[in-house]
Amino acid sequence: MTDSDISKGSLSDGDEPMLITPGAGWTNGAILPSLTPLLYPQTLPGRVDLYDKHRRYIGLHSTWSRIGGNDTAISKRTSVSSTGTDLLQNCTPEEEATRVRSLMAQLCEAFYRQGWATGTGGGISIRIGDGTVKRPFRVFVAPSGLQKEDLIGDDMFELDMQRNVVQYPKSNPNLRQSACTPLWYVVYKLRPTARAVLHTHSPNAVYATLLDKTEQAKSLRLTHLEMIKGIGNHAYDDMAEIPIIDNRPTEDLLAGQLEAAVRAYPRANAVLVRRHGLYVWGDSWEQCKTHAESIDYLLAAVIEMKKMGIDPAAIPRSGTYREETATGAAPPSKKPKTSGGFNGVAGVNNSDDCYCNTTPLLPRDCDSIKALLLDIEGCTSSIAFVQDVLFPYVRDNLDYYLQEHIMEDASNTKALQQALELEVTTAATTLDVKPPNSKKIQDLVYYLMNQDVKCATLKDLQGKMWKNGYTSGELKGHTYTDFKPMLEWMKLSNVPVYIYSSGSIAAQKLLFANSNVGDLLSFLAGHFDIPTAGNKKEPKSYEKIAQNLGLKPSEICFCSDAVAELVAARKAGVEHAVMTIRPGNAPLSAEDRQQFPAIHSLLQLCGAE
Repeated sequence: MTDSDISKGSLSDGDEPMLITPGAGWTNGAILPSLTPLLYPQTLPGRVDLYDKHRRYIGLHSTWSRIGGNDTAISKRTSVSSTGTDLLQNCTPEEEATRVRSLMAQLCEAFYRQGWATGTGGGISIRIGDGTVKRPFRVFVAPSGLQKEDLIGDDMFELDMQRNVVQYPKSNPNLRQSACTPLWYVVYKLRPTARAVLHTHSPNAVYATLLDKTEQAKSLRLTHLEMIKGIGNHAYDDMAEIPIIDNRPTEDLLAGQLEAAVRAYPRANAVLVRRHGLYVWGDSWEQCKTHAESIDYLLAAVIEMKKMGIDPAAIPRSGTYREETATGAAPPSKKPKTSGGFNGVAGVNNSDDCYCNTTPLLPRDCDSIKALLLDIEGCTSSIAFVQDVLFPYVRDNLDYYLQEHIMEDASNTKALQQALELEVTTAATTLDVKPPNSKKIQDLVYYLMNQDVKCATLKDLQGKMWKNGYTSGELKGHTYTDFKPMLEWMKLSNVPVYIYSSGSIAAQKLLFANSNVGDLLSFLAGHFDIPTAGNKKEPKSYEKIAQNLGLKPSEICFCSDAVAELVAARKAGVEHAVMTIRPGNAPLSAEDRQQFPAIHSLLQLCGAE
């Protein structure tokens, strides 16, 4: 029998009919009428048409590209997906939901065959919509307990952004949501552009978390591997860092750890779970899939490199391209050279490491530096203290505080509610996020905190609550162990120390007056915040601080964990901008490390004549 016979639908006696009904994913749309549906794509014309005109996966709203919309085709970093033709321009919400559900079933089958979702493990969620009234977010979630390769579209749940079920699975309303559901929402909350989150039980992910025999590593670091470009926000020669969290008895208990890791590693698009698997996301389902496949490849490479005794986080001494002159020597550099070399490497290869990495010492450099200006989070104190202690304290004690200090006075209650409503409206407009339906003070406060909005009314309320907590002894301000000895040294050396934080001055003083090592306010010469100085990412803020102190910007040494803040300070004329590296701070790229001197302890700033 020939392809011609099959394409006409004729079968000889004894031939077994090839009756395969294609799924929508195999055509990405309607099957051409000229082809016999039951035989497509087994016929020769069917195969040609399939691979000539159609993609295999079910399309959603856009034809997708890995290169970001604002980048060029040769951009070395990718943060967002670009979009093309709208494939669902005229679809109804029901048709759109059907396509999403079917795509999820198709992806789950693909991930099962990849070895990521065996034994009903793993799962996926896709979010559509834009959060507006016309197109509210719709979150689709795979069910729990079913074979991932056997799922159908009607097995999927549809939820809203408050995790309310909008549509139960049509196949069986008694199915349970994926145990990963709380974790999908952690990512959607903290990564507003995320449109898909995938959880895999990849063996490579499990093995990679065990490369550290102590099982205490907070992250997996790797560099100079080509597929790093596939994980988003990174180039081939960047230091990629994938956070690791410990496993728990049940999936939902991971939510708090996942949230902390996502906050602590803003460049990461994935989190490893020790002895368990991987959570990975993207701003489209295609990008999520690309990130997952690229990370799995990298994890496999890291495991094999470890077997060969190669450190995947070590910058290679050779084997990566370097510009050379005809004589083989390195070309002239505009940066200062060093004589000799470190670790057996020629001095010329170390000039980048030494450039801009001269840490100022006080009071030795007091001829040029008249004041030390410090950030709080990630510098004097842990970022986790705010996220894991102060903010939860507000959430846990808000009802009690309002009842005891606000609600007894109707005018105070009304004034607070109106002020919060105004700031919620402003935030919703600015962030293009749907405001809460409720006008309760509690719901307005939770909304502003969830959106990480820094506004006067919220900060004032939080400050008053924290003051109660500090006064009662429930709260103790966290400071690193090197902070107080550094303050003592600076005071003895007559170097004034100032604080500049996005937190209010009142909150700053509460933290340092009630710190874990006692009252430190007497060591501090002054405080600045956003109302008194301005946004920390604006150069004019540092000019304003210098003017307030009666100094030139060049006479200030500023320390922070945020690259954007250090860049702004340098633009303002602050010549001594220093990066602080603390546990849990955002990882630094090689480029960032070249820009600023980096210190792991504030005591590194202390130096005598």
